[in-house]
Amino acid sequence: CAISTQHYAFAVNAFVNMVKKTERQGIGEYEYTLREARTYEIIEDVKSLRSELGILYKNSYNANVMDKILKENRLTFHPLFLAEPHIFVSSTNPLAHKKIVTLEDLEEFPRLSYEQGEHNSFYFSEEILSTLDRKMTIKVSDRATIFNLMVGLNGYTISSGILSRELNDDKIIAIPLDVEDTMTMGYLMPHMLEPSPIAKKYLELLKEHIRNYGFEIMEWKKK
Repeated sequence: CAISTQHYAFAVNAFVNMVKKTERQGIGEYEYTLREARTYEIIEDVKSLRSELGILYKNSYNANVMDKILKENRLTFHPLFLAEPHIFVSSTNPLAHKKIVTLEDLEEFPRLSYEQGEHNSFYFSEEILSTLDRKMTIKVSDRATIFNLMVGLNGYTISSGILSRELNDDKIIAIPLDVEDTMTMGYLMPHMLEPSPIAKKYLELLKEHIRNYGFEIMEWKKK
C-alpha cells in the first residue's frame, strides 16, 4: 500500500496507526510507502498507480483548475472534511497569545511555504492565499524544516489547523486566521477503481483520526 500526500500531520498519524494495527495483528512482514510530495507529484503518483491514494485540498481559488487536471488524468477527488484556515507558529512567537490573527498581524513575520519545483503554479500551492504579496517568504521542502524555521525565525505557514498531538510537541501551535475561505481536504483515486482492503483500512483510520479532532466527515456521492 502506497500513499502520497501533501504535508499533513493527520495523514502521517493515520499511517502510523495503520502500521501499528498491522503489527498488533501479528503480521511480521509488510511493505508500506508514505510519500510527502509536491502537488503535481501526488497527481502523477495516483495517475500512474505508483500510489493508491493521494491526499490534498481544494478551495475556491484552485478548484476549477484542479478539477480540470483531475478530469484529464481520470482521477476522482473524494472530499473528507472542511477546514477553516489556521496559521502554524512557534509557541514562543509574539502572536502565540492571540485567539485569532489577521493578515495584517502577519506582515512582520516570514511566510513559510512548500516549494513546488518546476510545477510552481499558484494553483498547486499547498497554502491558500498563495498569490498574496508578502515582504518575507521562505520556501522549504519538508515538514521538519518548516517547523524548525517556525521556532528559529518566528515564521508561519497557513494550513488546516490540525496538529497531531502524538507526533508533534508543544513547540508548534495553531491559531485561526481571519479570512473568508475554507479548505476541502480529500483524497484522489483513479476513476472506476475501488480501494484495496489495506487502503480501505487506512481511510477508516484517517476518518477516525479526523473525527477525533471534532471534524465531520463529508459524504461523497458518486455522480
